[in-house]
Amino acid sequence: MGTESDRADNQHHSPSKRAGSIRKRLPSSTSSPRQPQASPPKSPPVDIGVKTPNQYPPDRPIHQAQDSLFSSSSGWTNYRGFLNLSILLLVVSNGRVALENIIKYGILISPFEWLSYALHDPWRWPNFTMVVLSNIFVFVTFFFERKLESGTFSNRFAAWFYSILFTLHLGAPVVVTLHVQGNPFFAAGMMSLYVVEFLKLFSYAHVNYWCRCARIAAAENQTKSPVNLATKKDDRYTYPNNLTLSNLYYFMFAPTLCYELKFPRSPGIRKTFVIKRLCELVGLSFVVGALSQQWIVPLLKNSMQPFSDMNLGHCIERVLKLAIPNHLIWLLFFYVVFHSALNLIAEILRFADREFYRDFWNAETISYFWKTWNIPVHRWALRHIYKPMMRNKWSKLQASIAVFFVSAFFHEYLVSIPLSMFRLWAYYGMMMQVPLSILTDIMGGGRAGNIIVWLSLILVQPMAILMYVHDWYVLHYT
Repeated sequence: MGTESDRADNQHHSPSKRAGSIRKRLPSSTSSPRQPQASPPKSPPVDIGVKTPNQYPPDRPIHQAQDSLFSSSSGWTNYRGFLNLSILLLVVSNGRVALENIIKYGILISPFEWLSYALHDPWRWPNFTMVVLSNIFVFVTFFFERKLESGTFSNRFAAWFYSILFTLHLGAPVVVTLHVQGNPFFAAGMMSLYVVEFLKLFSYAHVNYWCRCARIAAAENQTKSPVNLATKKDDRYTYPNNLTLSNLYYFMFAPTLCYELKFPRSPGIRKTFVIKRLCELVGLSFVVGALSQQWIVPLLKNSMQPFSDMNLGHCIERVLKLAIPNHLIWLLFFYVVFHSALNLIAEILRFADREFYRDFWNAETISYFWKTWNIPVHRWALRHIYKPMMRNKWSKLQASIAVFFVSAFFHEYLVSIPLSMFRLWAYYGMMMQVPLSILTDIMGGGRAGNIIVWLSLILVQPMAILMYVHDWYVLHYT
């Protein structure tokens, strides 16, 4: 009797025991319902990684706590597909505009017209003559620095002399351009060269002044060691041994605005790199010219009447219509100058510092944009304006305003003089960067700051261009 009852108890409890053993092997699973039938024959052990149907809850749950992908709390950052979609929409929309332009105006691109335009009256090339004559200021600066090193003139006299020399340097092209009334495009190129030369010669004189001061301080401290920013084996790169024409002209051609006694040099010239940059320079320059002739010129011609009538709606429509091609050309121009041209010059001269720009496209504040999109100018302003003012107890705001003022002056200088009219639109646009910079700094940057940076570039530039072109049209054709 006892044996039969024990066997019955074992048969009655065997399903629950087996379920309990499964729960031990699978802690996260739930127990299966009791089975009334007897225990089946012994089966192989169940794989822990595989769930049998009886191990799921009866309602088969599929939901869990989670955020939508577009919510910032989700942590999702992969939107590459939307980037591809944006690029595709940009190509399609601009392709439609390009096709509409060709249907309406035909093919306006004419490289032979560019060539004949450039070679018109070659014996009356005042801009080329001014470029050649700019070497006079280089020679004068060099020989004056030699006299300063020998002690013939004092630093106080040098300040007055350089003030007069640099005023003549910037004023001579103004007088010639306004007198000759030549082509504004070539005049702007010539004057850009004079501005670059001014910045370089200013830096050259400033650095040599620092070296003279250091040598005087060393003499007062009875120190016999020379001012040396290089190794003793490189006496060419110590002051005053750096005062040679070859040293100065290397700096004048180098892709930098800040003078040093010794620049970093690359080990050699890579021919493949030179060929790539040269092809980019030629090819993209042609693209910029073609886009300007085919796209920009018709838009500007059609914008004269709305701006003359001061029809606000039509003026806004013209600005928005010009914004895309203008910004595209601006980006191409940036790549041609700051990547292709400057890298080409640096490779030929074995100039090793190739940081001509940083990630300005990620700028979340106006101040960061101006610090990253044009590194040579930023370094010059920081080294020769901002830091000297800070050392002389000026505030950061005052030093920043001074930097923007100098930048605004040269922007207006390069626009108003070649056009022979003074409207100060470029100057006002640059000075407006000061409050806009303060605003984006207060906002703390972020995505909104980056949008403001791009909007200021996309909208302000075409607005200024249209105002200048309108005033030019009124001045010459009405």
